[in-house]
Amino acid sequence: MVTVGALAGIGLVALGLVLTPGPNMVYLVSRSVTQGRRAGLVSLLGVAVGFLVYLAAAVAGIATVFVLVPPLYTAVKLAGAAYLLWLAWRTLRPGGGSAFTPTPLPPDRPRRLFTMGLVTNLLNPKIAILYVSLLPQFVDPARGQVAVQSLLLGLTQIAVALTVNGLIVLTAGSVSAFLTRRPGWARAQRYVTGTVLAGLAVGIAADRSRAAVAVP
Repeated sequence: MVTVGALAGIGLVALGLVLTPGPNMVYLVSRSVTQGRRAGLVSLLGVAVGFLVYLAAAVAGIATVFVLVPPLYTAVKLAGAAYLLWLAWRTLRPGGGSAFTPTPLPPDRPRRLFTMGLVTNLLNPKIAILYVSLLPQFVDPARGQVAVQSLLLGLTQIAVALTVNGLIVLTAGSVSAFLTRRPGWARAQRYVTGTVLAGLAVGIAADRSRAAVAVP
């Protein structure tokens, strides 16, 4: 069964990713600021279904990868670490922006809001790489039932992502106004997020124990 340490690890990765500006955050903030919280929550429902689609694919695919090609573990781990470092650089680089500067959007009906949230998440490279390169390294084949471990880890990631995104939707207008008036806080948010991502990347790349377990 999946360990508490693995659940905490994927939770930290999920938190770092969801706090990093990306397609989901930009869309949810822009929709919530321009059309209201209800529109943001409907959009978030579409995002949630997108997470479930990725999770279903991961539960089936990760087990197959571990059984048939165990050496790919190290490759996906290093790819995931590299991606986290890239996200950290994008966040920390000079001139990096905040997702809380909303993009004006025309009003849409609930069905389109849901669809756009779903499509935005399915096409989000952060989420694809999370499930392909990052989640597998928290699975320990020696503890049995790889698919069940993947399911529990994925549900943990979804819980973290939806909680944070839900708070973002509910507070987007206030936070956007606050950060616009106080650019120093916006910079601090970017620096903290970038530092967390960089730390996770280094820890993942330096971890040799799980790679040894994954290779028969």
